[in-house]
Amino acid sequence: MTEAADPSRDRLKHHFAQRVIHQARQILEVWQRLQQSEWSATDMVEITEANQRLLRFAERFEQVEHVQLATAINLALVDIEANRGRLSSTLITDLNRLMQRLSRTGLRHGDRLEQTTLPPLRKPIYIALQDSERGERLAQQLEFFGLSAQSLGNVDTFHMTMAERLPAAVVMDVDFNGAGAGLALATQMQEGLEQKLPLLFFSHLDTDTPTRLAAVRAGGEEFLTGTLDASSLLEKIEILTRVAQYEPYKVLIIDDSRAQAKHTEGLLNSGGIVTRTLLDPIKAMLELAEFQPDLIILDMYMPGCTGTELAKVIRHNDRYVSVPIIYLSAEDDLDKQLDAMSEGGDDFLTKPIKPRHLITTVRNRAARARNLKARMVRDSLTGLYNHTHILQLLEDCSFRARRENKPLSFAMLDIDHFKRVNDSHGHPMGDRVIKSLALFLKQRLRKTDYIGRYGGEEFAVVMPDTDLPAAYGVLDEIRQRFAEIHYPAQPVDLCCTFSAGVVEIAADDDALMMASQADEALYRAKKAGRNQVQGLSLAASTMSRHRHPDIV
Repeated sequence: MTEAADPSRDRLKHHFAQRVIHQARQILEVWQRLQQSEWSATDMVEITEANQRLLRFAERFEQVEHVQLATAINLALVDIEANRGRLSSTLITDLNRLMQRLSRTGLRHGDRLEQTTLPPLRKPIYIALQDSERGERLAQQLEFFGLSAQSLGNVDTFHMTMAERLPAAVVMDVDFNGAGAGLALATQMQEGLEQKLPLLFFSHLDTDTPTRLAAVRAGGEEFLTGTLDASSLLEKIEILTRVAQYEPYKVLIIDDSRAQAKHTEGLLNSGGIVTRTLLDPIKAMLELAEFQPDLIILDMYMPGCTGTELAKVIRHNDRYVSVPIIYLSAEDDLDKQLDAMSEGGDDFLTKPIKPRHLITTVRNRAARARNLKARMVRDSLTGLYNHTHILQLLEDCSFRARRENKPLSFAMLDIDHFKRVNDSHGHPMGDRVIKSLALFLKQRLRKTDYIGRYGGEEFAVVMPDTDLPAAYGVLDEIRQRFAEIHYPAQPVDLCCTFSAGVVEIAADDDALMMASQADEALYRAKKAGRNQVQGLSLAASTMSRHRHPDIV
């Protein structure tokens, strides 16, 4: 037997790889925690030591990719220390990108050893439902979508399993083991834990405010009612347990004083917030379009343009109506502050300001703005971007691709014979198929790709840094895997397919032209028999698979 075919050697390699992955996960958990507070010298020591352990393990077990990442992270940390601990926007962005790459490395169940792609979530999900059979079915559905899930049928099993291993998250029925007993069990579960577990409560019936209040006090971060659907539950779990997919808040500082702007920038950078400074307010709209900030900090008094005047100009553009504007000024006249806030502002902070006050205010405002924007631009059924926003993203990406001379592909997908699904199995089954495809796309495309529900059973995908052959290959692989899904139905299980049309941007293409071409390619796929991907001007001999390195 050759060395390559030795199963014991493969098992040993797998064991070593898991040791490295475990250490990588510790770094990611520290990184996620640091996003919630100001960085300190102690934090720097903790993450540096964790990264050094990763480097030692990766070198010892010959995990080349982890060696490269740990080395790069170490260099970034050295740069921060050389900058006397100050986190510049460039350093934050670089370190965050490395952490995101680290979160995508590892071994996923069923992968070959040489293909190592690990989603951030690895610990199991514990499901504690009063209806144990329902819990088992839900666990099986989550397993199908790549999660490790375990249904716990009674309290004794719950305690024993928790003692063996803490989960990534817990789905708890408020009536698990009796009326309201799930609330007490969850409270007991969280006691003594240094870091609280993500907890989702469930009730088959709608509940009153006292029950929901008790759920909040027990540590519940979500409260679901009605029917538990695997795809929507998975989305909630991924949001609560996401590691290193944290995107730093972006703040645009507009102040004519370079010294004051740099001071504000330094304070925010120390809290892990990416900033950009603009000294000339007249250039604000160009900077907004380029930087796309989560929040704007505005000086009240600037030559040529006051802060309140600029706030009005910004609010004239629909794209920036919901972006918070905070005035930061030495103005201490309360009436003038209130007048300024009535002119498009959301808050008024007076100089000098304590660092923690500034950082906390910015974080809270930016977090709420992101949450509101997510609700405005996403489809309620699938959580994908809605029709209007996906076209806006296509426009932004096409502008950037032409400017930077990079490839960009756009695809439109349509579920085949979807009317038959609704007519034969009902609209709930149709919704289930739509959500299933949405989840499939989210799992199998990169974080840098944009996915939207174009309308009905139609989807759209914007794929930056991707040429036509690569986009075709990725979508065709997803098409084949999606066709393998079975949906329980009578008299036989239901299987669905989709057709897709994909195009690559040309020198003179705009977003509307690309959408029209993708729609034409989709029509060709339908006309040619469905369950296929068609690309305009696609030649099989040119399938170079050129795609950005972080393809999933």
